[in-house]
Amino acid sequence: MERLYYSIGETAEILGESISLVRFWSDTFSKFVKPHRNAKGNRMYTAADIEVLKQVHLLVKSGGMTLQGAAARLDADRKTVEDRVKAINCLKDIRSQLLEIRNAL
Repeated sequence: MERLYYSIGETAEILGESISLVRFWSDTFSKFVKPHRNAKGNRMYTAADIEVLKQVHLLVKSGGMTLQGAAARLDADRKTVEDRVKAINCLKDIRSQLLEIRNAL
């Protein structure tokens, strides 16, 4: 069963980035990412928030876009970016399965 909320550390680990970068992106892209706060004030991210952060990661890190350009792209054509992230994740899974098969031979 999927969890409702992930801590900022868990979110950073999922993305493969630092906690400070996740915090910066959630502040910069506050229109798209709205983390909940627990009683201590810690940011808690939903699965939907993590998906948006993956999209930001794709646009900024892999695509080389500026933060303003990434925000404009998400605002204008979010479905295309979403589909692209899903395709990349699927290809990564296939690659890991193929590597396991190769190592087993």
